[in-house]
Amino acid sequence: MKSTYACGSAVHQMARRQFLGTLAGSGLVAGGLGVLAQPAAARQLASDQKRVLVVNLSGGLSQLESWDPKPGTPTGGPFRPIPTSVPGIHICELLPHTAQQMHHLALIRSINTKENDHGKGRYMMETGRRQTPAASFPKLGAVTAKALNADQHSLPGHIQITSGGGGRGNDAAYLGPKYASIQLGDGKPPANLVRPESLSEAADAERREFQQRANERFLLRRKTAMTDAYTFSYEQAEQLMRQQAVFDVSQEPQSDHDRYGSHPFGRHCLLARRLLESGVTFVQVSHSNYDTHNENFNFHLEQLEEFDRPFATLVADLADRGMLASTLVVVLSEFGRTPRINQNYGRDHWGTAWSVCVGGARIQPGAVIGKTNDHGTAVADREVTAGHLFHTYLQALGLDSTGHFDIGGRPVPLADPAYASIDELLA
Repeated sequence: MKSTYACGSAVHQMARRQFLGTLAGSGLVAGGLGVLAQPAAARQLASDQKRVLVVNLSGGLSQLESWDPKPGTPTGGPFRPIPTSVPGIHICELLPHTAQQMHHLALIRSINTKENDHGKGRYMMETGRRQTPAASFPKLGAVTAKALNADQHSLPGHIQITSGGGGRGNDAAYLGPKYASIQLGDGKPPANLVRPESLSEAADAERREFQQRANERFLLRRKTAMTDAYTFSYEQAEQLMRQQAVFDVSQEPQSDHDRYGSHPFGRHCLLARRLLESGVTFVQVSHSNYDTHNENFNFHLEQLEEFDRPFATLVADLADRGMLASTLVVVLSEFGRTPRINQNYGRDHWGTAWSVCVGGARIQPGAVIGKTNDHGTAVADREVTAGHLFHTYLQALGLDSTGHFDIGGRPVPLADPAYASIDELLA
């Protein structure tokens, strides 16, 4: 599909003969990435490149304690709304730092997914489709990695920073393993990036040359989608070994560590900034656990205090570095929480009327889309669901969300064709 954002970039201006000549001298197998690792090309690519940052507040963030407070009502809870940097927009007092960045952000306060299950709700928010046994759909990271040509970059296009273990995700569906996530457990770099001390550099080069020749001979007769995926993975692993410093957040100044905070979420947000600056197309950071069936207010007091400053600092840094205009920022959950406060002072699962926060790229800064009624029990205006959001994310990145991928000669829609983007949110 056409990527209008990339027109005129150094990569697209490079002559075919120059590209092939550089590729032939790179020592990589067919479809190599070496040309894009050159500093000048990489700098130009970084200035043009569209990126995505997703912050997943896992478990179900309460909209009433964050983006859509209802003060002075039976459902509102004990926290006050506070003004933000956008006149007329108020959010919960638990987010004072984020409130000062609202001129970079926007709110969607009218989401109704009708889904109260953790797994199904997460699937909807990450794929824009309802989960069914009939088909599996790729997550937003895989879709944007492919649509934004992340496979042309020397670093992975789809990275998730998790609090659990690392590895390779199974989240690209029919787009194939090339676009599946690389998961950095606790923000640690992928395993086995360092050449074993027992293997000399010369011996390693001979080993790679032998493997390249064997691959080329094999591909002459047996080239398939699976061999292409293997070739890409191998080349990407080689590039990661050369660029392992990208994952070393300790190289950031101590002043930045102090601004983001020493706890894991702060460190993960700083790593996310480092990865985005290095050209990674899609980075997701997770923060949990917001599943507050008990003691909702105490838990949100603690959780949002940890979330607020690092997230606000990350948004401010992206803006200060001139990256926010090309970086879509999404803060989501799998659902919201019930307006009704239960007997354990908690809030339960609620997919009926809740909110997300977005910003950057083509998102209209300072916008508020939709609203809920006075007690937050139902959407009162401009109801949307996950399908609308998915279209909007793609459109915000300059992609045609009504377009298709060519999967084995069969057109497959990028987003659910039953929905459309929220056009009034787009600048």
